[in-house]
Amino acid sequence: MIRLAFRLTVSGGREAVTRLVITAVAVAVGVGLLLAALAASNALNAQSLRKGWLDNTGSPRHSAPAAPGAYPEWWLRSQDQYGGQGIDRVDVAALGPHSPVPPGIPALPGPGQYYASPALAALLRSVPAGQLGDRYPGHQIGTIGPAALQSPGSLVIVIGHAPAQLARVPGATRVTSIGAGRSVGESTEGIAAALGIVALALLFPVLVFISTATRLAAARREQRFAAMRLAGATPRQVSLVAAVEAATAAITGTAAGFGLFFLFRADLAMIPFTGQPSFPADMSLSPVTAVVVALGIPAAAAVVAHLALRRVRISPLGTAQRTGAPRPGAWRAIPLLAGIGDLAYFTAAGHPASATGQLWAYLGGGALTVAGLVLAGPWLTMAGSALLARRASRPAGLLAARRLADNPKAAFRAISGLILAVFTATVAVGIITSMTDNHAFQTGGAAGKNILITGLTGPQQVTGPNTPLSGVTVPQALTGRLRDVPGVSTVLVSHLDPFGTADDSLVDCGQLARLPALGTCTPGASVAAINLQPSGSTPGAHRLRVWPAVDVSASRLDSLPASGIIVGTDGSTAAIETARTMFETAFPLQASPATVYETQGEQLLSAWQQLADVVILASLPIAGCSLAVGVVAGLADRRRPFSLLRLAGTPVGLLRRVVALESAVPLLAVAIVSAGLGLLVAELFLNSQLGLNLRSPGPAYYGFIAGGVLLSLGIIAATFPLLARITGPEAARSE
Repeated sequence: MIRLAFRLTVSGGREAVTRLVITAVAVAVGVGLLLAALAASNALNAQSLRKGWLDNTGSPRHSAPAAPGAYPEWWLRSQDQYGGQGIDRVDVAALGPHSPVPPGIPALPGPGQYYASPALAALLRSVPAGQLGDRYPGHQIGTIGPAALQSPGSLVIVIGHAPAQLARVPGATRVTSIGAGRSVGESTEGIAAALGIVALALLFPVLVFISTATRLAAARREQRFAAMRLAGATPRQVSLVAAVEAATAAITGTAAGFGLFFLFRADLAMIPFTGQPSFPADMSLSPVTAVVVALGIPAAAAVVAHLALRRVRISPLGTAQRTGAPRPGAWRAIPLLAGIGDLAYFTAAGHPASATGQLWAYLGGGALTVAGLVLAGPWLTMAGSALLARRASRPAGLLAARRLADNPKAAFRAISGLILAVFTATVAVGIITSMTDNHAFQTGGAAGKNILITGLTGPQQVTGPNTPLSGVTVPQALTGRLRDVPGVSTVLVSHLDPFGTADDSLVDCGQLARLPALGTCTPGASVAAINLQPSGSTPGAHRLRVWPAVDVSASRLDSLPASGIIVGTDGSTAAIETARTMFETAFPLQASPATVYETQGEQLLSAWQQLADVVILASLPIAGCSLAVGVVAGLADRRRPFSLLRLAGTPVGLLRRVVALESAVPLLAVAIVSAGLGLLVAELFLNSQLGLNLRSPGPAYYGFIAGGVLLSLGIIAATFPLLARITGPEAARSE
């Protein structure tokens, strides 16, 4: 029976081959995307482990044991920047011949030597030394290998020093072993959760695509199965034929999906899912994952085909003469309301404390909302058909409304992929836009990117009314050279506050007025106390603040030790990086200059933006393919009724308007509801998780929605020539 089923699958004429190819393509796209999401999660773990050697402050269980006879070494890790890219800098000094060596280099660099990653070495060669190279003393003696790099574009440098030099630097520690790995950090855990949501967001449109493709020419297949029943086939044999047909397409598509994944794996690795590209080898699959996908997809397809033939078990005539589908009821909106209610609950009660709890809470609510939208779609389509029937005054509108009311499930199935794409894109754009706008507001927007702040570490930074002040003196020559840099507009030296905390600094209000992004002084004040921590846990908290005045005269201000330097620029890379290099060379191993905008949160936000772009760019083509297959499948199933209408004198133009209306009406109606639900879900998530309000999406979002609708209408119009070809008189014969 299996051999007969396979022959019927591949030898059923052009229609059978077309159905097999389209279904296999749908499965291939779905499997390829699923494998890409799973491999991206593995790449994230691999990147996290390779970067673990930089963290020598973690728990002992993540540290490599010291080798017998190993000597300690001085170790100082810091974060540098260039053009918005982070540079991991490690300064080392060996205290013996057998000090531990980081991965990726053959030996520790000596004084005046350094190793650089390939990307950083290329950057050092391409930019003027005054913007970057002068920060690193000595000369390069080699490159850092992939074993120590998070990604091919990682900027990492290991600099050698004399032990006496590092011993005097605050923050330097003595280590006897190099960390072998680390636990997943907060940012990594957040991106891992986002990857899970991305996989879910891509999975639903793919499942819709596969479901739509498998229903291509469903009516003709059911008639064929009914004929087999009349010839004596049992229900089990008919189900076996259907299962073999579905499994054949699924096996072919699964194999093609694996081929697509390995063919484009190197290109997928270049997509910065985590903000940085991956090595191709990182995009790997475990044997268990590969076996589960390879066996699970065909098995699931066979089960679905078996369940889809419930009507065949009634009788052959019951299948050949189908009854109308029941009208969808309002109960279909219950899961959708439940998903919205789940998200609203966490808005009122607060999000779970653990990251895992948050993942399950929002993933569960989001999945329930998406499933509820799919389930409620036919009911919304039926409501749109009722509205069309009341408004229609021409035959095309009346026919389209009648056909929508007869089978709203089939009408919604054709557009469901695009509806899900609109929903996921709206949620992603709403969340990312609001987070980006809030981050820009907190950090002064464009002005915050132009302000470079350097905190200076002196031998004593504890202040108080009875504590003598000691700190750093900023040479006049340095401030003069900074003012001479093209693009630098303001140089402001902040000073230690003798009456405040170690984080407070005193500034001249006249000079602060030139940098409004940092806040303003109390009216009438000449000197104010400010608190600027660009690398702290709450970066940019100073936005639009009014700083209090202090009882310190402007003349005394210059005599106080300096706590930092603030430089206003025109935002050009040359101005910012030249000033940064001047800071680091004037105060070696002490200054860590950063703009107000350069924070870890901004880098994580950039990674989430990349993931949102992946969802939008991947879901729209899938939705378009699903719509095209759905419209073609609908035409194939209705070729005989349309042919009878043509024989009765109905013009082809009228049939085209019917097809356009019965596709466009539910598309527009449900798309509006889907976009509104997406904005609501984004608002609930932002309120409960981040305490933010939804910001209005920009023109790019509305362009995406308009483009998606126009693309859908174009796909519908592209099927019109097919309508004229398949509805000829020969299709009206009795079958």
